[in-house]
Amino acid sequence: MHQMEFVERLLERAREAGLAMCEVYCASGSSFEVSIFQGEIVHYSSADSAGLTLRALVNDKMGYASTQALDEEAIDLLIDAVRENAELIESEDRQFLFGGGSEYAEISNYNAQLDALDVSKKIALAREMEKRALEADPRIQQVGDCVLITQSSEIAIANTQGLHLSHRCNLIGGYLSPVAKEGDKVNTGFAMFYTSDPNQIDLTACVQRAVREAVDGLNAQSIPSGEYRVLLSGLCMADLLSTFSGVFSAEQAQKGLSLFKDREGAKVAAECVTLVDDPHLPASPSSTPFDDEGVPTFRKNVLDRGVLTTLLHNLKTAHKAGVKTTANASKAGYSAPVDVAPSNFLLVPGQRSLSQMLEALGEGIYITDLQGHHSGANPVSGDFSLSAKGYLVRAGKIAQAVQQITVAGNFFELLEKIEALGSDLQSSFPGSSTFFSPSVLIQNLSVAGL
Repeated sequence: MHQMEFVERLLERAREAGLAMCEVYCASGSSFEVSIFQGEIVHYSSADSAGLTLRALVNDKMGYASTQALDEEAIDLLIDAVRENAELIESEDRQFLFGGGSEYAEISNYNAQLDALDVSKKIALAREMEKRALEADPRIQQVGDCVLITQSSEIAIANTQGLHLSHRCNLIGGYLSPVAKEGDKVNTGFAMFYTSDPNQIDLTACVQRAVREAVDGLNAQSIPSGEYRVLLSGLCMADLLSTFSGVFSAEQAQKGLSLFKDREGAKVAAECVTLVDDPHLPASPSSTPFDDEGVPTFRKNVLDRGVLTTLLHNLKTAHKAGVKTTANASKAGYSAPVDVAPSNFLLVPGQRSLSQMLEALGEGIYITDLQGHHSGANPVSGDFSLSAKGYLVRAGKIAQAVQQITVAGNFFELLEKIEALGSDLQSSFPGSSTFFSPSVLIQNLSVAGL
């Protein structure tokens, strides 16, 4: 049975069974991945996926049931499972279905040309990425990881309140880790790219970043432990935003898992810091005209010149807080419950170039790589202790590569210590959320080295 035909029959049967308030959330997509080593394919995968969830209010409790099968038997199983699951809900929080907005933004992050791209061209692109890295510098002996991926997805929501929405997006991306060797010294670099337009791929820039990091690190040394002024690269700060993004969630705050609970209107960061959630950001795969409850999305300042203006809400958390939803309902997958997450979380850039940010740093460390976010960061307390690499900076100029150091601090304190933001915006690899940041100058962080 075709998906939309199944959805219509499911909603009709659910109404007949007494489920007057119900909704179907559908997710479908395709993924491709190829990994190259020494010109040969070492990993290849291509898959299509599809599934849907029925959720319905049963005695004011929201029951969920999911399926990948689209047949008559599945309809009855879904309806029965929703009733059974609703009976198990103990939370007293009110749940809602959205009836639709008056206007939805037009988002263009789907490229039909990308979905039509031949597999052989994708493989050739991955091979070319490795080839250019090996030819870029004689010290590059091999490329440990050379991966190219494509993803395409579509979300559709329909409910008994009159909501009927759908949105498609896709991307092509890749990353590589060239390995530089010189005598007994070995170092690895990393760089990535992504876009929804295959004509916009700049392999040269991606390869050059990865090779430069690998080669520069050959002569990297540790440094004495102490407090240092720090310039975090945009990618490092974007990764920190990703790690600690839960502190901006009203869901987490209402569970007592965010130190920003009840702090709306308070100054929590330096005045130069403005943090935006922008679901309409051009060319980002995370941009969307509606959230996972079907609410029209919009741009909002979460931090405005250091002041916490709002937490991120879905319909349930907004009702509980007595405010309007920020249209940040999010599902980790079609079968997951509705949670809260940002779309495009962006630290608004400043006016200074990277070289000007290094001059402003003066004496300190420019951190270009942070590792260990899952084990070395506490998303509730904000504490982190992460392995790092980068460069020692003297008189505003890069002096030497640095490795085998650990950077420690607290995310909430870091926000207050920001002195300036650069203009060199970078981003994490996109998922349902994408995190953007320029380079960030921080007054001081604790560094453990020699």
